[in-house]
This record gives sequence, C-alpha cells and structure tokens, in this order.
Amino acid sequence: MAGHPSFTWLSYVPFIGELPPQVSGALFVLLTLSLLAYVAFRKIVMQAPVEMVPSSRFSLRNLFELFTEIILKFLDDIIGPRGREFLPLIGTLGFFILFSNLMGLVPGFLPPTDNLNTTVACALVVFCATHYYGVKAHGLKYLKHFLGPVLWLSPLFVIIEVISHLARVLSLSMRLFGNIMADHMLLSLTLLTPSLLVLFLPPLAMFMGIFVSLIQTFIFMLLSMVYLSLAIEEGEH
Repeated sequence: MAGHPSFTWLSYVPFIGELPPQVSGALFVLLTLSLLAYVAFRKIVMQAPVEMVPSSRFSLRNLFELFTEIILKFLDDIIGPRGREFLPLIGTLGFFILFSNLMGLVPGFLPPTDNLNTTVACALVVFCATHYYGVKAHGLKYLKHFLGPVLWLSPLFVIIEVISHLARVLSLSMRLFGNIMADHMLLSLTLLTPSLLVLFLPPLAMFMGIFVSLIQTFIFMLLSMVYLSLAIEEGEH
C-alpha cells in the first residue's frame, strides 16, 4: 500500500520470499527478535549471579537493558503500580515496531511498518488488549463507561464512545504508517540525488530516519499505555 517495489533481499529466502514484502519483513523481524530473546535467555540462565552485573562497556545487551528500563519507567509513571504487568505486551510491541522501523534504513530491506496492514494489526492488538484488561479488571461494570452518566442519553453516548475507541485504531495505525512511509521515501530520494549533495544528504537522512524510528516507536507505546491506563480506571466510574 506504500507503493514501493516488491524486491528485497528476503525475496531470495525460500518460502518467506514468496510472501508479500510487508509479511516477509514482519516475519523476519519476529524471527530475529525470537532468536535474540532465546540467546539472551540462555546466556542469563548459564551465567553466575556475579556475572549479571551490567558491563561498563557499551554492548547490545546494555542497549536492550536501557530500552527496557525506559519502558518500565513510563509504565510506572503512566499506569501506576500495575504498570509492570503490561511489560510483555508493551515491550513486545515496542521492540517489533522499532526493529521494523529501522529495517527500512538498511539497503535492500523494506520496513514492514510502512504498510497499513502491519500498523493496523499492531493497533488492533492494543485495541483488543485495552478492552480485555478493562473487563478483566472490573468485570461487566467496565461496559458502564460506554453508557455515559445520564441513562436516557445512553444510546448517544454508546455511539460516541464506539467512534472514539475506533478512532484510536485509526490514529495509532495512520500516524505510524504515514511517518515511516515518508521517512523511507525521503531516504530513497536522497540516494538518487545528483551532484556532490549525494555525499551529505544520505547521512543526514539516515540520522533523521533513526530519530523518526525511535520517536514513532515511543509515541505508539506511550499512547498504548495511556489507553490501557484509561481502561483500568474507567471501569471504576
């Protein structure tokens, strides 16, 4: 849906290469993250407790730990005491979206998140999780939020609330899709720039691409945290 060519290096991978680019890209990110998680888990299990002290040198492990600590900090601040309960959900979405965004900066790869199919799927996960945890926390009382404070205006409030919650899916998916697609197109155009500008524009576009990838990842996670927090609190009213 982004209008980019279908060729990527993943086209040469058996089975995966036969799938649409956004699907093969998403599967590649999922497999990569799963492999990294397995390797990290095995390393943690095999290490002695004394070796679990963070290294003073910069490493991939320190980068993952920093990213996780930032997520935990926002979970505690936005959701509160129950925030860490949602680390698996928010962390998985965050790492998947970040790796998918950054994938577009590697020549020969396309970011899965510059396709609406991927971003809508991520937004629907948040949408379903929001109402699941709302009902789980407060039972059927959670549904009273959709009825509004005045009983005779309940039909109107139901329509308004349904539209509002569906708009969250649209907002999450379109914001991520639009920004990543524009960033990927900008990077592609800079590589085709003639004259000496080609020596300066690609590094600048690469820096902006990394910045946009990080910002869009955190915006998606922060909004997801806010929606989860509202679902838990709204069930009490």
